[in-house]
Amino acid sequence: MTRLAAIAGALAVTVGAVVMLVALVAPPGSWWDGYVSEAGTAGQPYAMPYRTGLVVLAAGVAFVGWALRDLRLVGGSLLVSAVLAATSGLVACSDTCPLPPYEPATAADIVHATASVIGMIVLAVAMAAVWFANPRPALTRLAAAGVVLIVPVGAALGLTMLFIGRSDFGAFVERLALVIAVCWLVGTAVVVALSPACQRTPRPTRRRRR
Repeated sequence: MTRLAAIAGALAVTVGAVVMLVALVAPPGSWWDGYVSEAGTAGQPYAMPYRTGLVVLAAGVAFVGWALRDLRLVGGSLLVSAVLAATSGLVACSDTCPLPPYEPATAADIVHATASVIGMIVLAVAMAAVWFANPRPALTRLAAAGVVLIVPVGAALGLTMLFIGRSDFGAFVERLALVIAVCWLVGTAVVVALSPACQRTPRPTRRRRR
């Protein structure tokens, strides 16, 4: 079950990310402008494929969490992140995805943005939990690389959204954070899928003293 969940997770995350990328790149104009979520707003030509791809990606995150269920904090964090990612896909923001304090926002905008931001934070927590749990060398190295990359990128994105608002730098950082997250999820799932099944070794019994 663990290996099947890891394979399903790698496939779902990859397919979901590719569908989202196509929906983001296919429309005319620069795909580097604005937030990624703008591709899923009403009126966009590929809104439904984008939102569907995000839900598929969320399912992949849940599968990866199930594959890592032995690491309880990791598995639980990934399941929470999957629910938040699915919420972000199901609750679309309005046109241009406005956010306070620089633009008037609707309730759907707040729900979408909150789910997206907290989902990424919880995903970073899962990376850190794998790193500190030190399960296998490959998983530990992947998690360490993910944390080292996602923390400063996520902090830069949060500060940009808070103090600057919509900007080209924020658009670049957001896309970079998503690439880091997808690479870690797929890489972790592949490592779990290719690893031999863990076998429990019996504890040595103590000899009775005569």
